[in-house]
Amino acid sequence: MEKYEKGTRSYTMSHIRGKDTKIEVLVRSYLFRRGLRFRKNDKRYPGHPDVVLPKYRTIVFVNGCFWHMHEGCSKHAMPKSNVEFWQAKLLRNHERDLAQHAELETAGWRVIVVWECELTKAARADRLARLYEEIVGEDSVRK
Repeated sequence: MEKYEKGTRSYTMSHIRGKDTKIEVLVRSYLFRRGLRFRKNDKRYPGHPDVVLPKYRTIVFVNGCFWHMHEGCSKHAMPKSNVEFWQAKLLRNHERDLAQHAELETAGWRVIVVWECELTKAARADRLARLYEEIVGEDSVRK
C-alpha cells in the first residue's frame, strides 16, 4: 500500500533541506553554549562539513540515518518502491562520505560523525557531552 499519492513523495523529498536541519542546529547551539567557536557548512572542505573547529583541527558531520545509510540503525530502511533508484542514490551518498572523510583525515583533520538516532531525547544529553569531550578532551590533555 502506497503512503503517498503519485507525485507527492517526489515533492516531499525535494523539500528536505541539505543544511541547517533541526539536528544540525541542535548540535551547533550546544557547542556554542559550551564556548566553542566554529565555522558552519564551510565550502572549502570536502563534504561541506556541518561544523569546522580549526582550533581543534576537528570537523563534525551531523548525518541523517536514512540519507547516509547508518548501518544497523532502525531509522535507515530502504524504500520499498523505486528500489533501484534509492539503492543507487544512497550507496553513492555513503561512498562519497567515506571518500570525503578519508581525504579530510589525510589532510590532518579529525572527523567526528554524529548520527540522527544518537540525538533522540533519551540519548541526546549523553551524546552531546561525549561530542564535546571528543573535541576538547585531547586538546586539554596536551596543554
